[in-house]
Amino acid sequence: MRIVILGLSITSSWGNGHAATFRALVRELVRRGHDVLFLERDVPWYAAHRDLPRPPWGRTELYADLAELRERFAADVRDADLVVVGSYVPQGVEVGRWVQATARGIPAFYDLDTPVTLAKLARADFEYLSPDLVPGYRLYLSITGGPLLRRLERELGSPAARPLYCSVDPELYLPRPRAPEWDLGYLGTYSASRQPTLARLLLDSAFQWKEGRFVVAGPQYPAVVRWPSNVERVEHLPPPVHADFYCAQRFTLYVTRADRVLAGYSPDVRLFEAAACGVPILSDAWNGLESVFVPGEEVLLARTAKDVLGHLREMSEADRRALGAKARARVLAEHTAAHRALALEEYAREASNGRVHVAALS
Repeated sequence: MRIVILGLSITSSWGNGHAATFRALVRELVRRGHDVLFLERDVPWYAAHRDLPRPPWGRTELYADLAELRERFAADVRDADLVVVGSYVPQGVEVGRWVQATARGIPAFYDLDTPVTLAKLARADFEYLSPDLVPGYRLYLSITGGPLLRRLERELGSPAARPLYCSVDPELYLPRPRAPEWDLGYLGTYSASRQPTLARLLLDSAFQWKEGRFVVAGPQYPAVVRWPSNVERVEHLPPPVHADFYCAQRFTLYVTRADRVLAGYSPDVRLFEAAACGVPILSDAWNGLESVFVPGEEVLLARTAKDVLGHLREMSEADRRALGAKARARVLAEHTAAHRALALEEYAREASNGRVHVAALS
């Protein structure tokens, strides 16, 4: 297929979880023989932090504004078999209208922020998607699965809302033997909705266990956050060093944004990355987690600092390693970028035949 993707950013991972998902997906689509063009708006905050300025898969082009997008890439969009517009694309409503009017193939929306998107639509915040556009996207690819998909179809008129979870690149994320530097670590950009859980599970644990070693990596944390003395801070980690970071932890913490907890069925890319590295995961609880990993066997749940410290201080080394190995096996069997590329192919094939139905990952 000829595929055009208009996404938030593939060249910069700075404060941007979309980059990892797009990089892995594009690579696998190209490997499977598809012709992929990725179009990215050239904006200052990503231009200053580009850790992959020239992705080696397919073709990536930057554009300055809507006028340049239309002038340079109208033929690409018109002639593509599949045109995917991602969430949070600048001026996404205008981009979507242009894509739907121009594309002869399948116009699709890839929502990597579905709970946020629905909340924004409910308060008439049409930053990158408006309700009238949803029926015009023949596929609504959602980072969230479960019951939310039916809501997209019933309430917003999507012809076909299908899950396309984020994924992991197993060639980049794999176990790397090294002595642990920290007992528990966390990787993620600051989020006001995640911070209370991070504070309860990691910071409170650090305050209570002075001998423990903890680390939090990610940008945009406000100066008012009170960091215990045994919590190391790393401002930003580019994707090439994520695996080393995970593998330097005895356990890693996964925390879900409040909107994703409410929606359920919304695994983030960090969950799959850590699991692919074979690092045992402590996670907060959310509906749909059991459809991704088996709690107690492939992932551990924690609701309080007491839960966290119990796992950190009481689990045997053999059990710790076994937990990580089981999670890694599940990721390799179901949650790699290759699996997502196959799912996207199937969704596109069925949409072109006018018979899209619920496929894998629902």
